[in-house]
Order: sequence, then C-alpha cells, then structure tokens
Amino acid sequence: MGAKMAEITKQAGIYPQEALAKVKKSNNSLMIGLPREVAFQEKRVVLTPEAVALLVNNGQRVMVETNAGKLSKFTDRDYSDAGAKVVYTAKEAYDAEIVLKVEPPKENEIAMMRPGACLISALQLGKQNADYIHALNRKKVTAVAFENLEDKVGGMPVVRAMSEIAGSTVMLVAAEYLSSVNDGKGLILGGITGVPPTQVVIIGAGTVAEYAARTALGLGATIRIFDNHIYKLRRIKQLLGQQVYTSTIDNYTLGQALKEADVVIGALRAEKGKTKVVVSDEMVAAMMPGSIIIDVSIDQGGCVETSEMTTHNNPTFTKYDVIHYCVPNIASRVARTASVALSNIFTPILLQMADLGGAEEMIFNYKWFMKGVYTYRGSLTNAHLARKFSMSHKELQLLLAARY
Repeated sequence: MGAKMAEITKQAGIYPQEALAKVKKSNNSLMIGLPREVAFQEKRVVLTPEAVALLVNNGQRVMVETNAGKLSKFTDRDYSDAGAKVVYTAKEAYDAEIVLKVEPPKENEIAMMRPGACLISALQLGKQNADYIHALNRKKVTAVAFENLEDKVGGMPVVRAMSEIAGSTVMLVAAEYLSSVNDGKGLILGGITGVPPTQVVIIGAGTVAEYAARTALGLGATIRIFDNHIYKLRRIKQLLGQQVYTSTIDNYTLGQALKEADVVIGALRAEKGKTKVVVSDEMVAAMMPGSIIIDVSIDQGGCVETSEMTTHNNPTFTKYDVIHYCVPNIASRVARTASVALSNIFTPILLQMADLGGAEEMIFNYKWFMKGVYTYRGSLTNAHLARKFSMSHKELQLLLAARY
C-alpha cells in the first residue's frame, strides 16, 4: 500500500515537504519594558518590531507603551503583530524586569520602576545630581549606561553607531544650509567640472569626523582635518584610503583654514568634562559670510566659542554672518535609522541576558558588560574601582557577593 501511494504521488508530481524544526526557547523568560520617550524632541526607540518578534520567538515577553515607536514610524499594530503586549500607561511599561530607554529616565519615571529592575539607557551621569543617583539606589536598580557600554573587543557600540549617523547626517545638513533655498551661499556641497569644490574643515578625527569626511569626499568637496592626536590623524587617513590634508590644531593654521571654509564641522569629543574650545570668537568673525558651522560636540559644551545649543524646531542662528547649527541630538533627524542601529546592538545582549538568567548573571559573566554598569542593587558598583585597583573578575565577584 505504501509503495502504491508513493507511485501515485510521484506520478502526480506531489512530494513530501520538510518540516521546519521548532526553535528551542530559552528556559529563562524575561519581562522587557519599552516605555515611550518623553524627553524633548527624542524620536528614537530602542527596539524595532522585528527585534521584538525575535525576542518573543525566543521566549521573552515584551511590553510596549502605546506610541513608543510612533516618531520612528513604527505603529502599535507593528509591535502587536510582532508579539508584544501594547500597554496604555507608562507605569505598566516600567513595571518590567528590564526597562529599555534612549534618554535617561526622569526621577518620576524611576519611581515607577519595580525594585531590583535593570535599566538600560543613556545615563549621562556628568549631568545628573546626587538626588538622581539616590533615586536609582532607593529602587535598587541595576543601571547600565549604554554610552559607556563596551563590546567584547573594547569598542563602544552605541557611541560608534550614533557617531556614524551624526557624521553622515551633518554633511546633508550642511548641503541644506548652503543652498539658496535656505538663504545660504548658493553653493552645491562638493563641486562640478570647471567649478572649484567647496571647502570643508573638520575639527576632530574620530568616528563623526570619519563619516563626515567620507560623505564630503563622495560629494567632491575638499576637506581639511584637524586634531591634536597624531595617531587619530594617521588612522583617519588610513580609513579614508587616500591622502587628505591633516594638521594638528594651532591657532594660525586653523585660523587660515577657517577663513577659506564653506563648512566647518566641530567633532571634538572630551574624554572627561567639557570639550575644549578651539575656535575662538575672533576666528568665527574672520570667516566668510554665509559659511556654516555645525558643532556636533555641543552636547559637551561645544568646541566653537560662539556655539549655543539649538533645537530641531529652531536649529540655526547667525552670528558674524556665519550660520550656526548646534542641535545636540542629530541622530533624531533620522530616528528610524538610529532606532534600527540601537536595536541591532541590544537585541543580542538581551538574548544573552535571557540565556544566562538575568542582568546580574550578565554582570558576573561578561566583563565588557560590567563596564557600563553604574549602580548595582542600590550601591555604586564601580567597574572603575576594579580597574583602578587592578582587581580580577573573580575578586570583583567576591566583593559584590560580600556586600550583598
């Protein structure tokens, strides 16, 4: 009978189909909360619906506050279809084991978190006061500052991703304000045959500078890169794959370059505290009318003396006939791209966390994750303490165990 059926199906052109094996789900199910951002002009979201679907398929539970992804063009329906539970109050989204945010939560938002929860967000501790830290401590929150989070090879994935976006975006912003439509100089960013290319000065030689330089070169502009770290200048020349003008920062050389510049990108980053001002008031006054300054480092105080923080609603002001663009949150101009970038970083981390059984196990098992942790069960943990006193991972684990 079996042979006869096989012959019939063969003649009919019917073949048995392979069945997909079920994905093994994690035994450790985490409750992940995704509240809506309330910070001014913050449009990003940490997890995309596709990331939520992957987490849910691996046994995790995700609660998304209504309209959390609206400004990144992700609807509640998208999240619901991905398997998330859409909730209608912030309290429900914060009542999770792991809370994911972009901007630091406010103190009233911390108050909504469950005791002992894990918070993954920007913390910007340099801008916070003691009351903010105490609010986290009272809730015994394990807080992970993602701007300090390192990966397995020592890189800083969130900072790198947002810097890539900012670097690529600033040249598009410059192109907007060079055009006659925005009452600019009426120049194309780059150049065409027979017309001299636009001059771009980039101050700093990090990731923002690298991607700004790539975009400017691709459009045909002439670039000059300034930084006081020779190794950074050498590295950016290697990354760009061509000979470009590089120089250390001194007042005369930089001042001469600024006089000829159509676009100036301030991309210096301070390792500690505020960014050092390297472009003085007098240097800006000597620039050509209609030139553009985009100070990407404005969130750390700015590297141009005339810079003042602006918003996406009113992004520019003019001083000495020079247009200044000083918006601190440039990545929110392209919120969907930035959200996908964040999602790509945190989805694997959440899956690892689930496999290990939670944030605490993640801390004890991965040193690179520990470097972003600032509060742990209500006390300052200080991965920095471990580095300062050359403590081993085992010693740090014993110290934490003894404290709690």
